[in-house]
Amino acid sequence: MKTIVIAAGYATRLYPLTENFPKPLLRIGESTILDRLLDDIDTIPEISEHIVVTNHKFAGIFDDWAARRSVIPGASSVIPGASSVIPCASSVIPSGPSVIPSAPSPVIPSEAKESPKPVRIIDDGTTSNETRLGAVRDLILALETCGIDEDVLVVAADNVLEFSLRGFVEEFRRRGTSMIMCHHESDLRKLQRTGVIEVDDDMKVLQMQEKPEVPVSNWAVPPFYIYRREDLDLVRHSIENGCGSDAPGNLARYLVGLTPIHAWPMPADRFDIGSLDTYAEAQRRYAAAPPRGR
Repeated sequence: MKTIVIAAGYATRLYPLTENFPKPLLRIGESTILDRLLDDIDTIPEISEHIVVTNHKFAGIFDDWAARRSVIPGASSVIPGASSVIPCASSVIPSGPSVIPSAPSPVIPSEAKESPKPVRIIDDGTTSNETRLGAVRDLILALETCGIDEDVLVVAADNVLEFSLRGFVEEFRRRGTSMIMCHHESDLRKLQRTGVIEVDDDMKVLQMQEKPEVPVSNWAVPPFYIYRREDLDLVRHSIENGCGSDAPGNLARYLVGLTPIHAWPMPADRFDIGSLDTYAEAQRRYAAAPPRGR
């Protein structure tokens, strides 16, 4: 199983902090948003490699980060996407305690240093929010570029989790179907801004809505999925068959009617970093807490 991290967005709501620096690499305490996530995934035996899909503007920054994170020679590389012939844009790293400085390297927990998973960086070739490919196209780019023919754990790069993804992978193994993560949400306004699923008594997904006016349930879907190898051909041909390309939930909604999918309720909270205010709150909340897997 491989991890595919969707990290090609431009995080315009965090400008000016992310105008020339990727949101997933912003610091929280001694680590970063993305390192905290991958430190946990590194403890899952089934995972063999992390593939991070980013844009052309930030590819060089991610490649430098991956080289520092990995202690395995040659484990990190940048693979250009089909449209990445544009010369690399200038990247100015903001200064201050909220971001990774150009030196020294970010702090990596001892477990990750002993046995990190290899990290591969894919450049999707875009240079602006207006030309972005969208999460589904970026996922397909990763599958095609890396020739992936195995199960994939697909994760967003802007969430702090208060639980391990190990349980999600274990439930996937038990079910044998593709999986969606979910959590109970009582706020109607929040349900109207996210994916929502209807499930049966066995947590099999019956339908999925994306930003519904009238939600079918209180089960909201955060951007964490596992797609089994047998369903990857459906993923590869999803856009040509009418699937939306922007939000990652579009793919899950498309697949629900084509293959069995089960949902896994989150056992604890997550924190979605989407604005300057929520980033400041994440720093206050998690700066003193060590990343999972430490």
